[in-house]
Amino acid sequence: MKKSLGVKTYIFPQPVLIIATYDENGQSNAMNAAWGGIANDDEIMICLSTHKTTANLAINQACTIAMGDANHVAACDYVGIVSANNTPDKFAKTGWTTTKSNLVNAPIINELPLTLECTLIKIVDDEKYFFRIENVIADENILTDGKIDLNKFQPITYDPAGHGYYTLGAKVGQAFADGRKIK
Repeated sequence: MKKSLGVKTYIFPQPVLIIATYDENGQSNAMNAAWGGIANDDEIMICLSTHKTTANLAINQACTIAMGDANHVAACDYVGIVSANNTPDKFAKTGWTTTKSNLVNAPIINELPLTLECTLIKIVDDEKYFFRIENVIADENILTDGKIDLNKFQPITYDPAGHGYYTLGAKVGQAFADGRKIK
């Protein structure tokens, strides 16, 4: 028997997205956003309310979006619970360093192994931010044969029901192949 839980944000997994921007003075800022996902082949959408990050996006029209990982859970959580409006240099606390993207006017967080370099393309309903993915960069240590290897990279997912962070589990099937067995 199924039980009604009402309207909830229970989609699993929810990626932990770390959005990095420059402010009006060129200082790096980062925030954690869990409500986002792929919108098209080269687009990502993230639901954002009013933040220092959204003000920075209005200025620069660009950001990087890194995937939170198991090695950086505390820092990823920290940039989500502390506002840059009150703590201007969150990077000093996280220990993160940055490199300026060559493609967009935004910082790359060096410690996070997978990053999308993005430009803002539109905002819908004042909170749904759509970005064009200009490039994806990855640390070589999470690649096998030039592709992301989830045995090496441990992205974290947010559990909206229990407010926890989890890593992904073991591979259980092969996409575009296993369904062919049901003919």
